[in-house]
Amino acid sequence: MIKGLFDRLLGTTEDSPRDEDARLAMIAVLVRIARADHDYAEVEKLRIDAISQARYGLDKSAAMALRAEAELLEAEAPDTVRFTRVIKEAVPYDERQAVLQTMWSVVLADNTRDTHEDVLMRMVANLLGVSDRDSALARQQAASQ
Repeated sequence: MIKGLFDRLLGTTEDSPRDEDARLAMIAVLVRIARADHDYAEVEKLRIDAISQARYGLDKSAAMALRAEAELLEAEAPDTVRFTRVIKEAVPYDERQAVLQTMWSVVLADNTRDTHEDVLMRMVANLLGVSDRDSALARQQAASQ
């Protein structure tokens, strides 16, 4: 399963990424962001599960299973580019600020901002083609919720 996804993400297979791949890539990026400060807190896991439930209509068990799969994928992924490429292809530009707001909500879930998280978020925003200004607006919106 993970090898198949990596093959599709790397373009080493004729199969193109699917909607399920975009969903898994999104959750894997959220896991990577949560782990960026080397403190993968329970509150961040719960936030990721809540995002999966709201965004994809999953029940709690399915959201936890998706996160567990994304955790394995994230741990094996050499970089973030492959994930963001799939997200960028699947999400229209006008919806990417909302994606960043979701990512910022994971960063802010533990009520701390770490420089590692900030650096990763700046890189992810850039890879998704979202400006620093729009990323800052997304952060502000996430902080106000």
